[in-house]
Amino acid sequence: MSERNPILITGAGGQVGGVSRVMIDMLLEQGHPVRAFVRRDDERAQSLREAGAEVFVGDLLNLADVASALKGVRRVYFSMSAQPYYADAITVMAAAARAQGDIEAFVNMSNYEQSYMTLEKMTAPDEERRSWLGGLVTDWSPQQRAHWVSERVLDWSGLPTVNVRATMFAESPHLTWMQVGPLSNGELRLPYGNQRIAPIAVHDLAEVCVKLLLDPAPHISKSYALTGPELKDMYGFAEDYAAALGRQVTYIPEEVEAWNEAFMDENLQKALGDPAVAQHVAAHLKIQARLIAGGRYDVLSDQLETLLGRPPRTMRWALQNNTRLRELAAAPNQ
Repeated sequence: MSERNPILITGAGGQVGGVSRVMIDMLLEQGHPVRAFVRRDDERAQSLREAGAEVFVGDLLNLADVASALKGVRRVYFSMSAQPYYADAITVMAAAARAQGDIEAFVNMSNYEQSYMTLEKMTAPDEERRSWLGGLVTDWSPQQRAHWVSERVLDWSGLPTVNVRATMFAESPHLTWMQVGPLSNGELRLPYGNQRIAPIAVHDLAEVCVKLLLDPAPHISKSYALTGPELKDMYGFAEDYAAALGRQVTYIPEEVEAWNEAFMDENLQKALGDPAVAQHVAAHLKIQARLIAGGRYDVLSDQLETLLGRPPRTMRWALQNNTRLRELAAAPNQ
């Protein structure tokens, strides 16, 4: 890869500590040019410039913007926060990349539960589908459905794609900042019963994606199903929260539908503002909560360690390095 060819990273205007931003910092530290695609020219964009990235301000739904952002680019990382128009954006990007004709690697951050989102299961009769999903879910998450559709689009595009399927981020809102209130009272409140999950640290996902971009040839046309290194229930993870916060934390199992309605809607509407986006994200997280409560996320994979070439970071590490939780840890016990 020529030093004159920047690597395009979308989702770059997201939160500090998100996958895209961590990737940008890693690539710049290794001396690789980066073009960071952002929606707004704000303080986050300025921070990217100061870090050494070339900033492209545009709209992922605007084909002219996307085509301009791709000029001179050979390798692309596509990610986007949960949005109602996610599939539209990746389709626009795929169309522009295909038209350009010289893309060497398209690394796609995907997020759907591949064991149940297969064509066979998605087209099964309603009763069979409910039985498979544990009786708690009647339809697919709109965000996971968008990721499933997006992978089909990339297949049809003929682009040299690598799909990175991340089961659950350790830094997910419902595991971090949405828990700050309960955690301040020494409680971890989630509707997962005694079901197990294996969250992945954002830093590990970023490191994997950087490796795929820098040496894509062995990975083209592959999809990686990644989990974190520890499969535990929330009683077990409560010990990690306690270690991160330096105080006792007790897991309080919530009833899934009551938690979805009382906890999810209030927090997301305040955080996201845009009603359409908040509704979309809430629908995704509510269905994810039902799936976890039904045992559908009880899975462990060693693919992350294989790709990293080292043991993955633990949930405790992710919690200890989470800005919101560090601030809570520094606050006096209530």
